[in-house]
Amino acid sequence: MPYLIDGHNLIPKIPGLSLQALDDENQLIELLQEFCRQSRKQVEVFFDNAPPNGVRIRSYGLLTARFVRAGTTADDAIRNRLTKLGRTARNWTVVSSDHGVQVSARAAHAQTVSSESFAIFLQQSLNENTLNKRKENDISLSPDEVEDWMRIFGESDDRL
Repeated sequence: MPYLIDGHNLIPKIPGLSLQALDDENQLIELLQEFCRQSRKQVEVFFDNAPPNGVRIRSYGLLTARFVRAGTTADDAIRNRLTKLGRTARNWTVVSSDHGVQVSARAAHAQTVSSESFAIFLQQSLNENTLNKRKENDISLSPDEVEDWMRIFGESDDRL
């Protein structure tokens, strides 16, 4: 199920990220890119206060970052996106702890997840996949294989 995420609502819920950081949006984008890569889920993240004359939409494969211009909010942009999705909104999950956004999502028949819950899920997903990757890459050698490699590289058992 793809996600619509209120970015500035999620950032303070993730340990190590802060709205006070100059690159807070990029830090979240990097985490979400990895999440998308590992889970193969589509994500659209919305950020308030886009700089004037800046890029408003950036695509990173399965991740799309939407920077909402001043005068409107990410909350409004999420509501508009749900409206554009129409009946297919029921296939999406909206990530926000803002009650107004959650009400709009439910009205569009989309699923809702609080930012706090998604932050935990995101961290667990990324940590679990990292551990699984390490296990896949961890190669154990038998004593005979170690001995063969030691001979190849000129080391003998007497030196050990």
